[in-house]
Amino acid sequence: MFFEKEKFIDEVRLYRRELHRIPEIGFCEVNTSKYIREKLESFGYEVKSVAKTGLIAFRQGEISEESIAFRADIDGLKILEETNVFFQSENVDYMHACGHDGHMSILLGFAHYISTIKSVNKGILFIFQPAEEGPGGAEVIINEGVLDHYNVKHVFGLHLFPGLNEGEIGIKAGPMMAQTAEFDIDIKAESGHGAAPHKANDGIIVAAQLINSFQSIISRNINPIEGAVLTIGTINGGERRNIIAENIRLEGTLRAFDKEVYSKIKSRMSDICKGLETMFNVNINIEFRDMYPAVRNDRKLLRSLIKFLPEERLVDIDPMMLAEDFAYYQEAVPSLFFMLGVKNEELGYTHQLHNSKFNFNEEVLVEGMELYHKICEGLNVY
Repeated sequence: MFFEKEKFIDEVRLYRRELHRIPEIGFCEVNTSKYIREKLESFGYEVKSVAKTGLIAFRQGEISEESIAFRADIDGLKILEETNVFFQSENVDYMHACGHDGHMSILLGFAHYISTIKSVNKGILFIFQPAEEGPGGAEVIINEGVLDHYNVKHVFGLHLFPGLNEGEIGIKAGPMMAQTAEFDIDIKAESGHGAAPHKANDGIIVAAQLINSFQSIISRNINPIEGAVLTIGTINGGERRNIIAENIRLEGTLRAFDKEVYSKIKSRMSDICKGLETMFNVNINIEFRDMYPAVRNDRKLLRSLIKFLPEERLVDIDPMMLAEDFAYYQEAVPSLFFMLGVKNEELGYTHQLHNSKFNFNEEVLVEGMELYHKICEGLNVY
């Protein structure tokens, strides 16, 4: 079946610009959800609410009871936009700076295209998911039983990515994006006069030792072949220059591709904190908040589809330490996540994700639609 992507350029461009004007953060995407619902219903779909502000629409298969799903995230970010486009965000201090307006537009355009096809062999579920930027909507959708209800065997998604040239499709078999955690560390020492440090217990000295010790975890406790990141991003403590600091707080992030590596780093961090407590006679509390699992593309599924994808545009990308809650779908069923390149130096589209000036050439959106079309062909959906 030939896909005439040029026919959809104006349509998806309009979707993108209208959605770009109304960015909303996770689980608050009320106007965004309303817009998507109106479009899907105009295509003839029955639309259902999921995960508070998310939506799903379904096209029943004629032959198989199995289904595949395509997912777009719908939330924006709390960023003051500086693109100066005429369709700039109307919600001051909020912006679609991570391309989710593009993701929604691709999936809306694809849903429209599917609605024009006379019949499909397998079911197609369109998932418009809230809160990817946090606290996470994918896990909520799975826990609500959506994949089970529609007998979804695979989920597919993509992300606009300025690290690839416009139109290139980035893919990686196996680990592609990292598992991630946030951590907070509170050190309780004993304050005193800066001129009499021997009568106090300096929390800053403890914090310095802790930071240095943490840096040895990845370099000395983890196989060099494995990828991992341990970053302390903030440190706050002390009251005045001549007072020994009593309370110190450190905040950071942990990322790894392998679950065992991830767990080992957490264990070593806790061990070091316990050791420093004894060594310096202080109290140290460390709290971890596990965030998203690692994005791991199913190797067998990718092998079965690779011959149907546009070979001239495929790029085998390196794994990256970014995080994505699409990983929850991959833990439920074999699934694939792609990167769709949007870098265009000639047009000035070079800013990174989460940048207040992030923008892209909207003609690339139909390339995302074509990718989804070829996936459907490869899986004999129609």
